[in-house]
Amino acid sequence: MRTKLEIESELCLLRWRQGEGHAFERLVRLWERRLFYYIRRIVVAEEDAWDVLQEVWTAVWRQGAGLRDVTAFRSWVYRIAHNCSVSHLRRTSRCEALEGVLDEPLSGEDVTFDRDEAARIHAGLEQLPSGHREILTLFFLEEFSHAEVAEILNIPVGTVKSRLYYAKRALRERLDSETTS
Repeated sequence: MRTKLEIESELCLLRWRQGEGHAFERLVRLWERRLFYYIRRIVVAEEDAWDVLQEVWTAVWRQGAGLRDVTAFRSWVYRIAHNCSVSHLRRTSRCEALEGVLDEPLSGEDVTFDRDEAARIHAGLEQLPSGHREILTLFFLEEFSHAEVAEILNIPVGTVKSRLYYAKRALRERLDSETTS
């Protein structure tokens, strides 16, 4: 089921393609916070995140007419954000190597958190390598499915599951070390 945000985004895209410039501005307002938050998880520095976000919107402006299926806007724009973020990291020589990939299934843990625990998790996320931050952000915070994450990152679904497993384990270890120290 599509969300109100997705439907409104599709309408903005269609209007923008028909020449309504204000529709693009509306699209930016709808997605700016979400994309900034996602980008910030990858590049960390706030100024860099704003620069990357500008690159994303420039790419959307240039490539928007090429998007055949407007219902795919959400994963398409996150893919652009991913690519721009990675390019930025490469340009600034701060790209961290991603861990090797093993094809292990994820365990289905459902945990509820209070605000303090959520703040602790966000602080732990900031300390993880960018690859771990990115996959955890896409899956848990942005609530993309395994298949959508795979499409955004251009990797197989099995690799998504594996990276999620290792990223969750790294975050858990970081949080456990905080509580024992």
